[in-house]
Amino acid sequence: MCSSGNSSNCTVINAYGTFPDRATCRAAMVVYPSSEKELIKAVAMATQNKTKMKVATKYSHSTPKLACPGGEEGLIISTRNLNRVLSVNSTSMTMTVESGLVLKDFIAAAATAGLALPNAPYWWGLTIGGMLATGAHGSTLIGKGSAVHDYVVAVRVVTPASGDEGFARVRSLEAGNPELDAAKVSLGVLGVISQVTLKMEPMFKRSITYIERNDSDLAVEVVDFGKKYEYADILWFPGRKKAVYRVDFRVPTNTTGDGRIDYFESRSTPALTNVASRLAEETFEATNNAIGKCINSEIIINALSTSAYGLTNNGVLFTGYPVIGFQNKLQSSGSCLDSNEDNLTTTCPWDPRVRGAFFMQSTFTIALPKVKDFIRDVQKLRDMNPNALCGVELYGGILIRYMKASTAWLGEQEDSVNFDITYYRSHDPKSPRLHEDIFEEIEQMLSTKYGGLPHWGKDRNLAYDGVSKKYAKIGEFLKVKEAYDPHGLFSSEWSDQVLGIQGKRTSVVREGCALEGLCVCSEDSHCSPAKGYFCRPGKVYTDARVCSKVK
Repeated sequence: MCSSGNSSNCTVINAYGTFPDRATCRAAMVVYPSSEKELIKAVAMATQNKTKMKVATKYSHSTPKLACPGGEEGLIISTRNLNRVLSVNSTSMTMTVESGLVLKDFIAAAATAGLALPNAPYWWGLTIGGMLATGAHGSTLIGKGSAVHDYVVAVRVVTPASGDEGFARVRSLEAGNPELDAAKVSLGVLGVISQVTLKMEPMFKRSITYIERNDSDLAVEVVDFGKKYEYADILWFPGRKKAVYRVDFRVPTNTTGDGRIDYFESRSTPALTNVASRLAEETFEATNNAIGKCINSEIIINALSTSAYGLTNNGVLFTGYPVIGFQNKLQSSGSCLDSNEDNLTTTCPWDPRVRGAFFMQSTFTIALPKVKDFIRDVQKLRDMNPNALCGVELYGGILIRYMKASTAWLGEQEDSVNFDITYYRSHDPKSPRLHEDIFEEIEQMLSTKYGGLPHWGKDRNLAYDGVSKKYAKIGEFLKVKEAYDPHGLFSSEWSDQVLGIQGKRTSVVREGCALEGLCVCSEDSHCSPAKGYFCRPGKVYTDARVCSKVK
């Protein structure tokens, strides 16, 4: 949002309306290149003037400050107009697109050509470049895996250059070039991705059936289930002791069925419904009413089950399992993108203009051998306070997905299971959440006890402290970064902290810092003593330090 002619004096924010530390992200100017030539010109101008740069995408669904340039005099390069399909090669089964193309349009263009991307995130409002920068993924342990970047065979990146080279250059990275494995997950610090070529497959069909079970054997079943079905995932409702297994695999293309999916969390919703849901949750929080959250979660879970978790057999009605359909209609959704941007009658649930859903996410992947023990730890916590985890069920439960080891230097280091946990966030950063300690203990289990890797585009500050040490090839990545951008024009304080450059840390230690994951508490002032929350050891993971309500 810019105040001067839509191009200068700009504020940068994400789709949720704020960053984890609620800092204001400013930039002096924004440009909207619509071709690689214009992109080169923008990078050259900033390089010549030694101006910090960052890339912003059309919708900006990353939680961390990846799009914040280093200082208020910085330049934002938007990829909004770099949104074309450049070529489709049916022989090699590859597609080359500009980095600002959103997943929805990419999937549609591929389907028109009879092709399919084997794996993708479940939300189609992400751009191709954004997915690479943050390591976005679907769910599978089969084939190349679930991460979009592992289907990339070539990338063009515009980076700073010397004056003799015109202050900007295009680096064309293809399969066999080790630097491609640096660019596949780049955090936006190498330059601006201009074009991406992805390896596709002929269009295929999938068969999906959701099976609901008690979660008593989840810890034992989770790894084998992921190995058994290509597109397996699990919705876990720990408060209700329920797990929903997605039995999802390929079937012949002549199998009858025109199934589709439209996930509830990304549907266009009446604004009044969004507001009412938020007000109800705020009331439960204010009155410490965990039972109220559990009652509401039961209603939501029953509604999800009755409506087949967003599946239909023909785009209109659900008539029974299995739901069979083409990949392009089942791999991702996001119908709220089609709502009128200027009409707030119906919106995406998180649209900050209507004060609807406002949340945090703790998303980590942990290695397959560690998954069983982690799930059992969470179940122990749950059994100590059966109502404590109903809050995550208001956001669709804990989503469990599968990730294969990646060749990308900042990608997954080994075959893993991803836990995506979404939960209430207060509009008051100094207000503790109901069962604050439970969520903090689970987060610290994931990051510290089980050595989990955070999602580059989702987590809270504490998740990134020291994370660079968990990547075997972080040294090689930093060498490429230095070669591509020796003056750090695409770097910021945030990216330096995440990458551990010069020992910088992402933690922000101050009064109340633990309440929003800016730090792990080490003293009571990091919690909220005035409201009865003090820094205490975890209940199951006793090395954790969490903000507990002391009666």
